Amino acid sequence: MFRIRPATLSKVFARSYATSPSPHALVFLEHCDGELESASLSALTAASRLGGKVTGLIAGAPDQVPSVLDKAKRIKGLDTVLHSVSPQYSTPLPEIVAPLLEKVLSGGSSFTHVVSAHSSSAKSILPRVAAKLDVPAVSDITSVDHDASSNSTTFSRPIYAGNAISTVRAPSSIPIKFFTVRSTAFPAAVSGEAEAETEVLEPVEVSDPPSSHISTSLSKSDRPDLGVATRVVSGGRALKNAETFQATLYPLADALGAAVGASRAAVDAGYADNSLQVVAPELYMALGISGAIQHLAGMKDSKLIVAVNKDPDAPIFQVADVGLVADLFEAVPEMVKKLK
Repeated sequence: MFRIRPATLSKVFARSYATSPSPHALVFLEHCDGELESASLSALTAASRLGGKVTGLIAGAPDQVPSVLDKAKRIKGLDTVLHSVSPQYSTPLPEIVAPLLEKVLSGGSSFTHVVSAHSSSAKSILPRVAAKLDVPAVSDITSVDHDASSNSTTFSRPIYAGNAISTVRAPSSIPIKFFTVRSTAFPAAVSGEAEAETEVLEPVEVSDPPSSHISTSLSKSDRPDLGVATRVVSGGRALKNAETFQATLYPLADALGAAVGASRAAVDAGYADNSLQVVAPELYMALGISGAIQHLAGMKDSKLIVAVNKDPDAPIFQVADVGLVADLFEAVPEMVKKLK
């Protein structure tokens, strides 16, 4: 039998811990109109919870980067900000930005994690780079925990439309761990007084890219964007049709200065667009929403939940801070009248 004396065992563990690399996260920071995306700031918060250094990466056109960089270097939690400028980066196409990220991670870099928001752009870029480096990527995580002693990272992420939560462990054998972050699960990082170091990164020019950006069409509304709104008024299947959905919810949302959201059932029934599915704001009003498990998974972290439903046994009341058993078609107009 092979035995290790206690004193020797402690030395083995100490040596193992000492040789384990300290976490060093690279966060892909997205921006629009000179401002950092709120979802990227949430990804930065997730990266900070790894317990090591955090470096940000900004890529953009010459007229975009200076103003974004000035704001980014003041964000709490960032140690260094890498920035690369090229006309090709004016729109972050995966085929154009991925080579830059691959360059940063190649050649013996110290990065142990690569992090981004679970945005339509980043969730195309990160898996592409992960595949090139032959490592897996974990998407849409809601929690992260790094074990320094084993150099492994554990994530939680919703699966089956939120009906279950999966726990995923990335062991030390994975040299660089890629993951995207569900923004509503982490608070956005805020500005501080200290400034992070900045470093220029030479762009990787892509000749004859396989795709190109033609145009961007944005829907304009006086209401706040659902992804960053602090107040959300959301409707479910009980609203009957798209016309009733708009006629009932929009006046209340306007009176509260809130964004409009929808349950999965309302989206599937064609009452609302898929982009209106729920988030977790400070105030969440659930109108005619029964509270299916996948819906609760998306909004249960809201600071204040208000529910209106004529069914007193609706599951939504189990998580609501304020509940009103009433017909929403009577209660909502009354609320609008009083708010105005």
